[in-house]
Amino acid sequence: MKAVATSLALPLRQITDPGFRAPLLKGLGLSILAFAGLAFLADWGVGVLAGGEGWLATLAGLLGGALVLVLSVWLFVPVLLALTSLFLDDVAEAVERRFYPGLPEARGASLAAQVWAGLRMSLRLLALSLVILPLGLVAPPVGVVLFWAVAAVSVGYGLFDGVAQRRLPVAEANLLRRARRTEVLALGGALAALAVVPVANLLVPVLGTAAMTHLFHRRADGTPAPRA
Repeated sequence: MKAVATSLALPLRQITDPGFRAPLLKGLGLSILAFAGLAFLADWGVGVLAGGEGWLATLAGLLGGALVLVLSVWLFVPVLLALTSLFLDDVAEAVERRFYPGLPEARGASLAAQVWAGLRMSLRLLALSLVILPLGLVAPPVGVVLFWAVAAVSVGYGLFDGVAQRRLPVAEANLLRRARRTEVLALGGALAALAVVPVANLLVPVLGTAAMTHLFHRRADGTPAPRA
């Protein structure tokens, strides 16, 4: 797991780089807007339920602000994957320029193939999150574990596919992901855990993309292994 630890640490060394700062600030701003939007929608939903009658309205009223926060954090992970697609190239290029100079121009899967793969992953995570959500409200400990497991797979696979498909066709990227499944899931699990931590989750789209770019370019022992 040395490659995972190295991949998580290296993005922190690049925060002050001018080429990395722009996508970081853009990602931070978009994350804040997305989280605020989710909080507004969750608050609106709780208000609608609390304004009715019966046990559901009573439950919504009791949960109140706590439910708003839980819903916002819960649904932020699928939004995270959608956000990364907006500046993945900028982040990956900044990482490669500093740590892996001399690489040829990225010529992987077509933009349409990358967008379609990312959309499918985001929709899959959103659907699974909504299925798990009721269980999380009824049995929070079980829901948290299930949500983290789903998020670890989705974030790990989603980010790795996005990074790998910049330089490899979709089929080759999938094969590489399967070969490095343990590392991808370990990094995905760490990022999924950060994604539910307020404030830290706002930096996950950019720092997570950078970390996955490092993982793609490194061997299991953490040493660089530049790819075409």
